[in-house]
Formats: sequence, C-alpha cells, structure tokens
Amino acid sequence: MNMKKPLAHLAVLIFALVAGLIFGLGLILAGMANPAKVLAFLDLAGLWDPSLGLVMGGAIAMSFIAYRIAGKRSNSFLGLPMNIPTTRIIDKRLVLGSLIFGIGWGLAGICPAPAFVLLGAASIKGIVFLVAMLVGMGLFELLESRHKN
Repeated sequence: MNMKKPLAHLAVLIFALVAGLIFGLGLILAGMANPAKVLAFLDLAGLWDPSLGLVMGGAIAMSFIAYRIAGKRSNSFLGLPMNIPTTRIIDKRLVLGSLIFGIGWGLAGICPAPAFVLLGAASIKGIVFLVAMLVGMGLFELLESRHKN
C-alpha cells in the first residue's frame, strides 16, 4: 500500500487547518471580526476609525509579495498545482458583484472570513450573515445555471 498519497493529503489538510487558525486569529487581533470596529472604519462622515486601513495596507503588501513569489512557481510548496487567476477583464458581473459585496459589508460590518470567526464565537449576527451569504451564493448558482441553459 502506497502511504505517500494519504500522508501528503494529510499534510495539506493540517497545513490548511493551521493556516486558517492563524488567519482567524489575525482577524480577531486586528479587529476585523468586530462588526462595530469595521462599521466605524467605513463611517467616513462620523466617528471614523482609520486603524483598519493599516491592517488592510499590511494585507495588501503581504499579498503583493506572496503573489509575486507564487507567480514564478508552477506548484505550491506542498507540491500542489498553482491556480492563480489570470484574467484582467472588468465586466458588468465583476462590478455588480463588488457592489453587492460592498453594500453587504457596509450594512453588516462583516465579510466572509470574519463571518466564520463569528460563527466559531456563536455570534447570532455572524450566523445570520453566514446564512444570508450562503443563500445568496445558492441563488447565484441557480440563476447562473438557468442562464447557461
């Protein structure tokens, strides 16, 4: 029996779990899992809290470096193929999706990753957001499948 494949798969799962836990902890420490703090960051005309701008700037800088490294590789460090989007097309679907995402983020102060952190904290607001997000994703898939037929 070849044990290399199951062990490699287990390593990928363990790495994904650890990366997710570190990411979630980072969201908590940065305040991104606190809807009130996010809404204060988005409230430019009121009691604006610019601190999340530093978090986002740091995330953009780290992502820039990571994408530069990833773009030069055909496989990840764990040996999996790299699947980096290459399209640069800005179309109506992208703009409308971005608007819907931004409106939802502005109304709730929650986006997808912090919603999972809030789910882990048993936050009712996070659970409602997550259910609404999943319903929206399901609705998109239903409309998309009807559009293709």
